[in-house]
Amino acid sequence: MSVTQASPTTPPRLCQGWPWWPLLPLYPYGHRRTLVRELVPGQVWSFEQLQGVLYVAVPIRMTVVRLTEGLLLYAPVAPTQELLHRLRELEARYGPVRTIVLPTSSGLEHKLPVPAMARAFPAAAVWVSPCQWSFPLPLPLPWLGFPAGRTRVLFEQGLPHADQLHWEMLGPLDLGLGTFVEVACLHRASGSLLVTDALVAISSEPPEIFSADPTPLLFHARELGTEPLTDGHEQRRRGWMRLVLFASYLRPSALAVPPWPEVIAGSFRPGVRAAKAYFGLYPFRWQRGWEAEFEALLAGGAHPLQVAPVLERLVFPRARTALVAWLRRLARLPGIAQLVPAHYTAPVAASQQDLQRLADALEQRPWAPSSGSWEFLAGVDSALVRWGVVPDVPPAAPEATSEG
Repeated sequence: MSVTQASPTTPPRLCQGWPWWPLLPLYPYGHRRTLVRELVPGQVWSFEQLQGVLYVAVPIRMTVVRLTEGLLLYAPVAPTQELLHRLRELEARYGPVRTIVLPTSSGLEHKLPVPAMARAFPAAAVWVSPCQWSFPLPLPLPWLGFPAGRTRVLFEQGLPHADQLHWEMLGPLDLGLGTFVEVACLHRASGSLLVTDALVAISSEPPEIFSADPTPLLFHARELGTEPLTDGHEQRRRGWMRLVLFASYLRPSALAVPPWPEVIAGSFRPGVRAAKAYFGLYPFRWQRGWEAEFEALLAGGAHPLQVAPVLERLVFPRARTALVAWLRRLARLPGIAQLVPAHYTAPVAASQQDLQRLADALEQRPWAPSSGSWEFLAGVDSALVRWGVVPDVPPAAPEATSEG
C-alpha cells in the first residue's frame, strides 16, 4: 500500500491539478490527490481520489487490472500528472494501457474524466456502457470529447478481453431524464468483481485517502461552527461517521438545521473566519443518539456489502426486481473472491454465497423506506414523481445481459 508523492521539483498543486473541475465543481475542485494501492499483487490496483459536495467527500476509485495484453482501466478518475506518472510506472512493468472502460451511463463523476484519460493514452480502446446520455442537450459522444474512431459500446459492439473477463449489465433503468446502466466486470485471474455505484461497503474508520488532508473530517467533527478544526483520532472518526450519514441520506434524521440568523451570527466571531472552516458557516446541529444511526447503517446485514441508501431511494425505488436479478446473475459466476466498488471501501471479501444472501435479504426486507433518515430522500423522490421527472411505474424487467 503506498501513497503517491509529488516530485520534489514539481509544485504539488500543478502535479495534482485537474483543470476540468469547473464542468463538475465537486470538492476538492482543481486539486486531486491520488492514493495508489495494490489490491492483488501484480494483478489489481486501486487509484483513489476524494470527491463530494463541499466537505461531504467520499473516496472515488479507478481500478486497474492487468491482462495478458497490458492494462485495463475501469471507471477512470481525474488523470492528474500525479496519477498518470503512477500509471506509467505500471506500464513499464506490465505493458501499456490497452483498454479504458466507462461502466455507467448516468454517473457524471465517472464519465467526465474519460475523454481526458483517452487523450493521455491515444492507443487505448475506449468502451462505454449502453444508453449514454447527456443533459440538458442529448449530445453525441464525440461532442462530449470521446474519441470517435476508438469508442465502442459494450455488448452492442462486442466486449473487450472476453477470454479473461466476464461482463454483466444492470439495466437499462428508466430515470426519466435518462437511463441508469451499470456494467460489472469479473477479472477471472484474481477473482475480483468490479462494480461502480450499485454496491458499496462502508468502513467504521476513515479511509486512508483522508490521511493527507483530514479537513473534511475535522469540519464535520465539531458541534458548533465557532469551534476550531482540532485534529485527533476521535475527531477524525466522529467526522467520518457524520460525513457518511450525510452522503447516505443527504439529511439524516439526527440532524437539525439551526436558524440562519444564528448560523450567520456565529460566523462573525473572532478566530473562525478561515477559508478551511468555510468562514465559520456551520448550519448543523447533531441530536443525541446520532451515533446509533451510523452503527445501524453499518450493521444492516451480516456482510458489509449493501446498496447505498441514496441510490436505493432515488435510483432504485421501483427497480428492486431488476437489481436482485442482477445480483443473482453475479452470484452464479464461479471464482469470485472479492468485490472492488468504485466508492468507499475496497477490496471487500465476497463469494457467490455472499451475493446470493444479499439478494435474498433485499427481497425480504422493506425496500426504499420513507420514514426516519429516509424521509428526506423519500420527499425528493415523491417530488420528482409528482413533477413528472421520473416515472411512477416500475421499469420493465430487461433481458438478462451477460457475456464473457
